[in-house]
Order: sequence, then C-alpha cells, then structure tokens
Amino acid sequence: MASLLCCSPKRAACGLVLSAWCVVMLVFLGIFFNVHSAILIGDIPFTEKNFKDGLDWIYHLYEQVSYNCFIATRLYTVLGGFSL
Repeated sequence: MASLLCCSPKRAACGLVLSAWCVVMLVFLGIFFNVHSAILIGDIPFTEKNFKDGLDWIYHLYEQVSYNCFIATRLYTVLGGFSL
C-alpha cells in the first residue's frame, strides 16, 4: 500500500501551525479592509493619478485588497488541509 506522506510529521505540523496563523490573520485583515479602516491606508496601492479622480476610488481599492486577503485565506486553508 502506498503511503500518502510527502514530508516529515514535524514539517507537516509546522505547515499546519503556519497556515492556521495565516488564516486567522488574513481573515481579520480582510474584515478591517472591508470596513475601510483608516489605519490601513498605507497598505492601499494608489498613485498620484488617483487623487485627481476624487475619493470614490479609495473605497474600490479597499475592497480589492479585502478580496485579495480572502483569496489568500482560501489558499492557506488548502495548504493547511494538505499539511493535515
């Protein structure tokens, strides 16, 4: 019977702990970006050109970064399941 182990148990445990931490952290970041937290303005990718268009663009960028956090959360969940 073939074994499904592709790494040692210590590496699998490390992957599981790291992915669990990343899931928790990215869920909170996604929530805070989704509610447009002002403290996270430094993490929004904007340019000088954006300021000429008004301020509606900033809400779109907050939501885009929030979606990116939730996508990364799904990827880390898959990695955690693989490590498990």
